[in-house]
Amino acid sequence: MALNAPMTDKLLGHGLTVHIIFFMKGNYLYGERNTLSQLSNVSFRSFGHEDFVDPQNVKPEEREQAVEALHAAREAITSGKFNIVVLDEVNVAVAWKLIEIEEVLKLIEEKPPNVEVILTGRYADQRLIEMADLVTEMVEVKHPYQKGIMARKGIEY
Repeated sequence: MALNAPMTDKLLGHGLTVHIIFFMKGNYLYGERNTLSQLSNVSFRSFGHEDFVDPQNVKPEEREQAVEALHAAREAITSGKFNIVVLDEVNVAVAWKLIEIEEVLKLIEEKPPNVEVILTGRYADQRLIEMADLVTEMVEVKHPYQKGIMARKGIEY
């Protein structure tokens, strides 16, 4: 296909079905949702509240949303509908004690072999790293926030 040929259907990657569970993102209109909603083979669900979670003062309703997200992840992974399931920011949810690491480990152990599960977020638990087939770590070297520049729409979110 030529680079400038019109697409008749907007598919992600090689047409695999993808479902994304957003942990701790609520209904805030993050930029990625606009793009993802235009792809016919991608679906997603968001859990959490619009406010940022304070890891030193996690609210019960924030834990409830994370547990609900984990249940939705289990449903998606075992449904037979998806080739790839992304658990966005699940590592942070575990590190901040919104959900138990044992529940995430159990979910990964029980996943069907034909489903690829991708876990994202900082602070990945060592047990998840050991269980994983592939681990990539992005390291912040420099960020505008260090100069007092707040998150910018379309750039950081």
